[in-house]
Amino acid sequence: MDIESLRQYCLAKKGVEETFPFDEVTLVFKVMGKIFAITGLDSAVFTVNLKCDPDRAILLREEYPEIQPGWHMNKAHWNTVDFEGSLSDRFLLELVDHSYDLIVASLPKKIRQQWTEL
Repeated sequence: MDIESLRQYCLAKKGVEETFPFDEVTLVFKVMGKIFAITGLDSAVFTVNLKCDPDRAILLREEYPEIQPGWHMNKAHWNTVDFEGSLSDRFLLELVDHSYDLIVASLPKKIRQQWTEL
């Protein structure tokens, strides 16, 4: 999967915006202001940091060498996923969906209501 495919997929989701809050090369996707995906545009390898259920994160890291603890993130809750490895596009999108869904579920009630009304 390439960066533009990821970008289009993320932006098609409800309540998502893309930002560059850290610098001009770190692309961040947020749902209702909360980060669910981060990637560096200047990296030699296309990787994405995605939020993950802690128990599932451990299992994924054990099963797939392309999935590592989140770089510069809370390693219990974030994975760094190699999008250029052998993982299928379908599986990569499932990981993106999981991250997005976790963030939506954790939104405060008022913000989640706004998200529902979009």
